[in-house]
Amino acid sequence: MLDHVSIGVADILRSGKFYDAALKPLGYTRLSDGETSLGYGAKAVSLWLGATDKPVKPESESGLHFCFVAPDRKSVDAFHAEALRTGGTDNGKPGVRADYGPQYYAAFVIDPDGYRIEAYCGK
Repeated sequence: MLDHVSIGVADILRSGKFYDAALKPLGYTRLSDGETSLGYGAKAVSLWLGATDKPVKPESESGLHFCFVAPDRKSVDAFHAEALRTGGTDNGKPGVRADYGPQYYAAFVIDPDGYRIEAYCGK
């Protein structure tokens, strides 16, 4: 249904380092590299980061988050580790979320700008 999502970030270099590391274990890479925007995906850009002076303020109770499909549980674990290593904050360690389903394996992180992101595998 969605072609892509764009989010504003305060520091494009910091966010680039973070997303390069966090998304790599999931099979996503930087496909577009500009001074004020970066694009990530597998074969086509699905996530755009744009430099802005006014990124959306984080609101933990809004329910807004972005979920990335992971090929397996090992990649969810690596996503979480890399995200924390590069400036993210833990928002839910890797594990089965039985409330969502018996095979719902996910990890949750808050990126350097306060966006909540998730990696999920259904195997």
